[in-house]
Amino acid sequence: MSSETSPLLNYRLYNVAGGFAEPCAAPQDEELLAASSTGSQPDDSRKLCTFFGVVVPTVLSMFSIVIFMRVGFVIGQAGFLQSLIMLVVAYIIVSLTVLSVCAISTNGAVKGGGAYFMISRTLGPEFGGSIGLMFFLANVCSCAVYILGLVEAILDMFGELPSAADTEPKGLHVLPQSYLYDVLYASSILLLCLLICLVGAQIYAKTSFLIFLVVHLVLVTILVSFFAVKPRTIPIVRQVGNESLAIDTNYTGFSTATFQKNLMDDYSVDYTTNYMMTFATVFAVMFNGCTGIMAGSNMSGDLKNPSYSIPKGTVIAVIYTFLVYLLLFFLVSFTCDRALLKGDYVFFRQINIWPPFVVIGVYAASLSAAMSTLIGASRILHALARDDLFGIILTPAKRTSKTGNPWVAVLYTWLLVQEQLKG
Repeated sequence: MSSETSPLLNYRLYNVAGGFAEPCAAPQDEELLAASSTGSQPDDSRKLCTFFGVVVPTVLSMFSIVIFMRVGFVIGQAGFLQSLIMLVVAYIIVSLTVLSVCAISTNGAVKGGGAYFMISRTLGPEFGGSIGLMFFLANVCSCAVYILGLVEAILDMFGELPSAADTEPKGLHVLPQSYLYDVLYASSILLLCLLICLVGAQIYAKTSFLIFLVVHLVLVTILVSFFAVKPRTIPIVRQVGNESLAIDTNYTGFSTATFQKNLMDDYSVDYTTNYMMTFATVFAVMFNGCTGIMAGSNMSGDLKNPSYSIPKGTVIAVIYTFLVYLLLFFLVSFTCDRALLKGDYVFFRQINIWPPFVVIGVYAASLSAAMSTLIGASRILHALARDDLFGIILTPAKRTSKTGNPWVAVLYTWLLVQEQLKG
């Protein structure tokens, strides 16, 4: 009789997924089945519910650092109308992927491996293996990028000032800066992520929930600041050649005149890259804040009921993040003049009731994204190893702890991310 654990196709991988062998299976297939099943997670390791296992990591991955540092960039360059179009188009694209994930995850038993497991059991190991490998490497690269972004944000606040600025008070600028020091800072952050992921999914879920609370506390202060902070002039200093140029920008409070000025696009040169912005480049930045929808799916092997939690949790996260982005777009367009939006991408710090809140939010979001990609990549690698798609190379990655945590796969992933940081 067909059930949730029935294989979708007659191939040994699907028998492994269901935990049974077909009566007509050849002896050699049975041996492969037994070998592949070693190191699989015990059922009691599945402890995460929909909220902690899917909603929290997906929301954090979709927000990341974009919500704190690029909302003003998008509105300032593209204007409110085009920004709204970008947001809708981005979420339509994301929704198509979400619907596919929902369909696949409810079409049979879902084990560890997230997107790789679901694709390989639906389209076969050839597609699943290739896509799983690329998805694993993409998570490795993303983890390194998030960590380097966090290091850059830390050094921006606490890094030593250049020699030309020695006459200025150092304040909190005490961290030395060089290539080796940057690698040291990044490696230390990666080590923290490694220790959390080595303990297991439970401690990861608790840490993610703590970061989730911090990020939302920061978001609440940002929303409150739009109503509590009075209009003010915010000076912005820009380096033009050998001279410093001061520009006065305004936080106007709620004003229809400000909204009308921010309505249409006004593409110009980005002050951080000196490149001329276009619809395509701004949309690329905007779309980066809508990705991360697979963060919950990657935890499939640690969920109590993945076939229920993955579709429900992912849809909730997508709708929630869309509403938050939409609300911020409205508030920013009504209160901040274009010179401020285009001249200072961390303007939230300038208008916040307590500026350090925004800095804490940036750090927390970056750390969460790094942890999410590290643990997600390790789950994909463990699933690839269990299916014997790459032979003896990944055999050690089958090993798990007593609680079902694939600690060898975590170490493999950590090593690759470490190499990315050195490069």
